[in-house]
Amino acid sequence: MSVSGLYIGLMSGTSLDGVDAAAVEFADSGLRLLGTSFIPYPDALRVALLALHESGADELHRAAQLSLQLSRLYAEAVNELIAKKALKTGDIAAIGCHGQTVRHRPERGYTLQLGAPALLAELTSITVVADFRSRDIAAGGQGAPLVPAFHAALSSHSERHRAIVNIGGIANLTDLPACDPAGASGFDTGPGNLLMDAWAAKHLGTPCDTGGAWAASGRVVAALLETMLADPYFALRAPKSTGRDHFNFAWIKSHSLAGLAPKDVQATLAELTARSIVHAVKASNANELWLCGGGAHNSELVRRIAAHLPDCPVGSTAGLGLDPDWVEAAAFAWLAQQAMDHKTGNLPAVTGARAPRVLGAIYPG
Repeated sequence: MSVSGLYIGLMSGTSLDGVDAAAVEFADSGLRLLGTSFIPYPDALRVALLALHESGADELHRAAQLSLQLSRLYAEAVNELIAKKALKTGDIAAIGCHGQTVRHRPERGYTLQLGAPALLAELTSITVVADFRSRDIAAGGQGAPLVPAFHAALSSHSERHRAIVNIGGIANLTDLPACDPAGASGFDTGPGNLLMDAWAAKHLGTPCDTGGAWAASGRVVAALLETMLADPYFALRAPKSTGRDHFNFAWIKSHSLAGLAPKDVQATLAELTARSIVHAVKASNANELWLCGGGAHNSELVRRIAAHLPDCPVGSTAGLGLDPDWVEAAAFAWLAQQAMDHKTGNLPAVTGARAPRVLGAIYPG
């Protein structure tokens, strides 16, 4: 354990909705969530980040400017959280900052998360741990997903075989066999909310299909679902990870949509996410499923998942003592603690790295 067990985790994920900040206290008995803060992305920032996912003019300058803007937003989230919960800056051992992914190409040996951790340390006077994925990729891994190590450390059960699925922009599964934390595994199952959000933004003019109501009003187009599930990513064996580089609005449009009602496409996208998650859960042989991330609030998506798993109870990670909205931010607080304690933060069975590695670069406060 570090000198202090108090950390702040920051997460801004594939959904590009904003910054999650979670203050977490670690002890031998587990973790305690002390407080949270969320700052939504301004529309202009979100548009600029989406544009940077594709090649364009002056990319280096735009990326550098967005990194600075993001770190100012990260600092705002941290300072808001500190003020809200009356925390003392000197009591916080470190901030774990994932950064905003704009490229993830482990097959080419790199991943890129925007952020300026030195500026974040300067603005908060708190040590920052960032760039968690690069060391795993340098060791031959995918650099993602990283949250399964957190689940293995804190959510394994001696008698129950659990699967935990985070449904963010991309969905990822953690398989936690009973009595065997060292046997944990996991991978990105494919799109989570990303495709549904993109389609809703185009046709509803809203950031998402709240509660899956629009998807529930449509019908699944079997032929479209079949061609989508035929994407080579789903047949890949783990370790594997993915992101907007592969699954995006252009990916939806690459399929035959002529004559289809938009609500039916949305229903099909919801079923695609559900089926890809269910396939992974069934392959794990887990006997209980816990959901977290924004998709845990999509009642239509959760209904579809549960319908395909009649013998496997499906619930929110709130039942495990951790609010589903803050799991990833808490995970990066844990990863920061691992780095500060010079402990490994990856699971080679998940990422494919040659061996466990200490993850993250440290910027003293």
